[in-house]
Amino acid sequence: MHPQLELLLELQDLKTQRRSLAEDGLSEVESAVFELRPSEALEILDGKIEELAGRLEAPVRARFSEVSQSLGRAVAPVLNGICYGCFVAIPTAWSSEVGRNDRINVCDHCGRFLYYVD
Repeated sequence: MHPQLELLLELQDLKTQRRSLAEDGLSEVESAVFELRPSEALEILDGKIEELAGRLEAPVRARFSEVSQSLGRAVAPVLNGICYGCFVAIPTAWSSEVGRNDRINVCDHCGRFLYYVD
């Protein structure tokens, strides 16, 4: 898998965790086990998100920021030739390529980064 695509997937996961934490907070068990207040946990997640975003190439980082602000999820899986971000079929040539996760692909319709699930 392309290293930038791996970073994008990690970033999306961390942003999802951050959103969940901001909405729901930490449970009593999590607070006791990790000895963290929700604000501290958010700071840690924000720091990790910033660190990973800094490792992205500038054009990839700009697109990720733009798409995640407008659509929420910036990375979507492709299953059976369908982008699961917008549910539109992607070009057949992309679906049949070997090593398709070895480069960064973007959905022509929604602009999300794509990764292929076999």
